[in-house]
Amino acid sequence: MSSVVEPRTFAAPKIRQTGILIGDEFRSSVSGKTFATVNPATEEVICQVAEGDAADVDLAVRAARAAFETGPWSRMDGRDRGRLMNKLADLAEKHLDELAALETLDNGKPINDARAADLPLAIDCLRYYAGWADKIKGDTVPIRGDYFCYTRREPIGVCGQIIPWNFPLLMVAWKWGPALATGNTIVIKPAEQTPLSCLRMAELALEAGFPPGVINVVPGFGPTAGAALVAHPQVDKIAFTGEGTTAKIIMREAADTLKRLTFELGGKSPNIVFADADLDAAIAGAEFGLFFNQGQCCCAGSRLFVEESVHDEFVEKLIRRTRQRVLGNPFDTETQQGPQVDQAQFDKIMGYIDRGQAQGANCVTGGQRFGNRGYFIEPTVFTNVHDQMDIAREEIFGPVLSILKFKDVAEVTQRANNTCYGLAAAVWTRDVQKAHQMAHALRAGTVWVNCYDVFDAAAPFGGFKMSGIGRELGEAGLANYTELKTVTMAMPPR
Repeated sequence: MSSVVEPRTFAAPKIRQTGILIGDEFRSSVSGKTFATVNPATEEVICQVAEGDAADVDLAVRAARAAFETGPWSRMDGRDRGRLMNKLADLAEKHLDELAALETLDNGKPINDARAADLPLAIDCLRYYAGWADKIKGDTVPIRGDYFCYTRREPIGVCGQIIPWNFPLLMVAWKWGPALATGNTIVIKPAEQTPLSCLRMAELALEAGFPPGVINVVPGFGPTAGAALVAHPQVDKIAFTGEGTTAKIIMREAADTLKRLTFELGGKSPNIVFADADLDAAIAGAEFGLFFNQGQCCCAGSRLFVEESVHDEFVEKLIRRTRQRVLGNPFDTETQQGPQVDQAQFDKIMGYIDRGQAQGANCVTGGQRFGNRGYFIEPTVFTNVHDQMDIAREEIFGPVLSILKFKDVAEVTQRANNTCYGLAAAVWTRDVQKAHQMAHALRAGTVWVNCYDVFDAAAPFGGFKMSGIGRELGEAGLANYTELKTVTMAMPPR
């Protein structure tokens, strides 16, 4: 019996949808404008995509409002909503290789990562929330007097969702899952760098049988389509994943309509290695925790604190491992690191590398462009990094790792928490008491112990401080998409 050998190189997928989805129709923009989406590995234009603006957003919101208030969605039982969500998950699984290839083409991430991480996690998220759809419930409340009091969890209404380019399809699932399970309708704006997988997923949602207007997709740019979505008076909630500077703009612009807001924002996450850790596991975790997805992760372990007694040994082994990373064609299954998403991101990261060197940090490996085509940057490691340096304080969102020495628990706790961010952190130690001590002391929404980047649809994710408002995933994610109603009824005297 012969074994099946997977191809080393996957083919680029066929582009099926490039229009704006309003109701059950993909259409051109009202203005007729389009914009180019670019392959970051080759710098070539993939295709032209319809460019939505305020007029298109208005049409999409009206379709979503009609579906919410008068369409079949508003009358559909939770169990039937869950059935549609499971059908969408099944279709995504059926087309897994196609959707993964769209991510690789549009985003540049290695095909292995898209197939083994992004797509399975997205499918699992949809199935997880499909299971919640008929379990959204309130409570009975024993109040004083002859009254029957109970609460209901009801959908918020029309939800505007603005997602980033680093995990395009996974962010679709994170946003759609709880919104659909709780009975809301959606107008989503994918990132202009990576609209293709969201559009294809929306096409699969129509195939699954979602009623017209439940899911609407408006590709476009933040200052036009995004701003119009935030300002629209018929949008009840905005869910945004991205940069803190944009979140501040959204907060100001949403004030006029007092929209409900949830944000999943950036981070400068500390990854802390104690001398008593399994160093080989910590080295592998440090590499994965920073370089996965080309360093374009909001929770990347970009501040690597290493206890001074093992610092030199750790750094030597980590440099050796980093230099073995395979960069190249993201459709090649041997590739571990693809390009950054676009020219702007490439330039930003290279600027941080220059500033790190100018401020006295020691670039021990990487620091250069890789190749002469595409937005590739060598995996880069800095030592002799101090807390006040830009590379230690600011989110780089690229393959740049800063290593800092520390002496003891008290010192590293204070330094790790000395940031405006609080998204994630990790601790590596064999000492259980120390692990729990650090997990409690670190001001972060997620703390990993002896692991990094472990995600599950059931585990809430979100940040302290300027890393966000609210939580994605888990039962906690449902609260973002419901209003709590109290009902009190007079009863005959007992």
